[in-house]
Amino acid sequence: MRSIKRKQGFTLIEILIAMVIMAFGLLGLAGLQASGLKQNQSAYLRSQATALAYDLADRVRANRSQIATYIAASSGTGTQATNCLNTTGCSALLMAAHDIYEWKLMIGSPPLNGTGSLTQASGAGTSTTSDDVYTITINWDDDRDGDIDTNDANFTVSFGL
Repeated sequence: MRSIKRKQGFTLIEILIAMVIMAFGLLGLAGLQASGLKQNQSAYLRSQATALAYDLADRVRANRSQIATYIAASSGTGTQATNCLNTTGCSALLMAAHDIYEWKLMIGSPPLNGTGSLTQASGAGTSTTSDDVYTITINWDDDRDGDIDTNDANFTVSFGL
């Protein structure tokens, strides 16, 4: 009788190669998951910035006589006017300063932790305000490096009165 030689260890090598291939696949899957989470957070922050920009545009349209106050106050923090929280005792000027105050609080707080401004884009000095165009810009720390710089995301919207 002939003795049959068995090849020992061949199955062990196959299993080792399969485990290495599976490990690379799982690392790739984990990378895709992390990238997806980052993009999802970025999209969420952009939607928050969009809502806040349109919020300010609506506030300005509701109090259009004070557009100069809105523009001037947007470079600072605004002024809190507690008497503007009810329907009496609040002038249009106080309401504009208070609107900017509330808007800056919403932008500067989590999740956005950003900054914002309102500027006049075009139409300055014309005879009517109907052709004036204003721009709202909101910046936030999208790359989460601790500061808001030119590499970070921003949202800009222009609107007319």
